[in-house]
Amino acid sequence: MQPGRPFVISLVLLALAAALAAALAATLGFLHIPLKEVGAVFSAQLLQQPVPADIDATTVSVLTNVRLPRILAALLIGGSLAICGAVFQAVLLNPLADPYTLGISTGAAFGASLVIVLQIFGLALPTAISVPVFAFLGGMGTLALVLYLAAGDSRLSSTTLILAGVIVSAILSAAIGFFKFLADEQVGIIIFWLMGSLAGVSWGQLQMLAPVTLLGALLLCTFGRDLNIMTAGDRAAASLGVSTQRLRLMLVCVCSLLTALAVSVSGIIGFVGLIVPHLLRHLSGPDNRVLLPYCFFAGALLLLTADTLTRAVLPSEVPIGVLTALLGGPFFCFLFKKRQRHGSAF
Repeated sequence: MQPGRPFVISLVLLALAAALAAALAATLGFLHIPLKEVGAVFSAQLLQQPVPADIDATTVSVLTNVRLPRILAALLIGGSLAICGAVFQAVLLNPLADPYTLGISTGAAFGASLVIVLQIFGLALPTAISVPVFAFLGGMGTLALVLYLAAGDSRLSSTTLILAGVIVSAILSAAIGFFKFLADEQVGIIIFWLMGSLAGVSWGQLQMLAPVTLLGALLLCTFGRDLNIMTAGDRAAASLGVSTQRLRLMLVCVCSLLTALAVSVSGIIGFVGLIVPHLLRHLSGPDNRVLLPYCFFAGALLLLTADTLTRAVLPSEVPIGVLTALLGGPFFCFLFKKRQRHGSAF
């Protein structure tokens, strides 16, 4: 049975909430901008018309060159990480799986840091292309290694997967630490990838991030029914015409690409892909046809809220990756202990 009218209404309301949060976020910051002026500037930019003459040029510059790219990046990256977390959990039948806990984010950061070090030592590489490519290869390699280490456990339990992720992340973190040593005076560039930040996001980065993220998320949503069938096991899925191995590989590759792109723009932002799917699964149920679209908009709303908090509310800006880790770490511990008490059913 297809999701009905309540699902569509809820999805529209969630999208409107994200849009409203984006509009309110644009008003906040060191320079307070009235919501009316925000709407006027955005409308003029969207319709490619002149900005009203009564709006200060500084206001227009702040909105179009600083806040709007950052807000759009928060929406896209938050949605991307959340929907990837939901897919990883569905593919691995493990609610503790996400790009961060499985080490995918660290692997992508390792690849991006490697490019930076190579550039420091004089290897000419186009940053706009090499960083996403190396981040993707790092994320894919990390996932392959994690699954290889966990393959000895036929149940692929949560403990085994998380332990494998911790081991690989520790090795990659040590390698990134060595890169920081080699970077010497330019170590701050690599630290960016470890702490995560949306400051300095450019329109050029969004031109690559936006189409890939939206198309990738749309593609993942189309496989909600197949993900539901996969929960019944490989044999049952095959009898219903779903090639689980091929589908699993394709979905993992898409999620790794989206994660790599997110890391290449923002650095490591953890636990969004763990918290959002888990909470929504309790609210909306396990149907991935409903869960995946919900996760995209809810993840976008969560990361935008967190970024606005660090940018405009706190006395000084805290790296967004640090904030999400501080919030997500205790949640992960709670979820881990809960599964120990009540078993490991998905």
